[in-house]
Amino acid sequence: MKEQNQIEIYQAKDGTTQIDVHFEQETVWLNRNQLASLFDRDIKTIGKHINNVFKEGELNKEVVVAKFATTSQHGAIKGKTQTKQAEHYNLDVIISVGYRVKSKQGTQFRIWANTVLKDYLVKGYTINEERLAQKEQEVQILKDGITILSRTVGRALGEKAADNEWLAVFGKGLSLLDDYDHELLDAKGVTKREADYPSLEDYQKLINIMLAKFDSDVFGKEKDKSFQSSVAQIAKGFEEDDFYQTLEEKAAMLLYLIVKNHSFVDGNKRIAAACFLKFLQQNKMLFNRQQEPIISNDTLASLTLFIASSKPEEMETVKRLVISVLNRNK
Repeated sequence: MKEQNQIEIYQAKDGTTQIDVHFEQETVWLNRNQLASLFDRDIKTIGKHINNVFKEGELNKEVVVAKFATTSQHGAIKGKTQTKQAEHYNLDVIISVGYRVKSKQGTQFRIWANTVLKDYLVKGYTINEERLAQKEQEVQILKDGITILSRTVGRALGEKAADNEWLAVFGKGLSLLDDYDHELLDAKGVTKREADYPSLEDYQKLINIMLAKFDSDVFGKEKDKSFQSSVAQIAKGFEEDDFYQTLEEKAAMLLYLIVKNHSFVDGNKRIAAACFLKFLQQNKMLFNRQQEPIISNDTLASLTLFIASSKPEEMETVKRLVISVLNRNK
């Protein structure tokens, strides 16, 4: 490691190319200029390869792309630098582009990726094994907690209740934990009808209503335009196919994006949860067939906090958990 957030990723045999890259979120990141330098190709060519990676569905752009501040020479004032936000691409994209580029540098990179990178993968396997053990421990703690709670409810039901009657009360929760433990959470929603999207104005009216309830001068104050992007993202698609094909997937992604984009000075999690409920309500999904809320207050708070504390690489697991909750409470 070079500095706190810099790491040397690759150097050609002749020593001409050495890339010091951004290291964050347990991976490395390069911008397009650095990729062009790494593979000795112009930025336009690199951009074409990156676009093809996403167009062909090889990688999920939301997971492998991030924006970091980049400092460069000012174009008009000599000796002055300027800082701007630039897209950076993680190691998955770097490798994908490396195997597409036709150049001497690309060949050297592939040799490097097949030798040096294997060592990183072996180390990564060891780390993942440790994480898996930690995950199993966390899940077991959750299961133990439900077991203790279930015993309490069992006593409250009294001696007249059958020995296992109380267990049915927590059947869905136990099943969800088991599926989480075995990576069997629902990847897809079940409601495929056309979505009725609340407008940006609808969401802003909701935020204004909430503003009156919370004592904060900066609640709901936008820092940038990322809230509009979050709202618009769930309606996007490629040609005639939506990226998120069911209402459950759209709702889960809306909750995730608003929480993670942190668009507001204050109230991001509360606003995300409220917009999530607004989307469900407008699509007549907020209540199930028994006219019970599809999601409880405690579950809503827990899912929102879970998203807020999750890592970017855990996005798919988080989304699946939200989708599973919606699917199974109909």
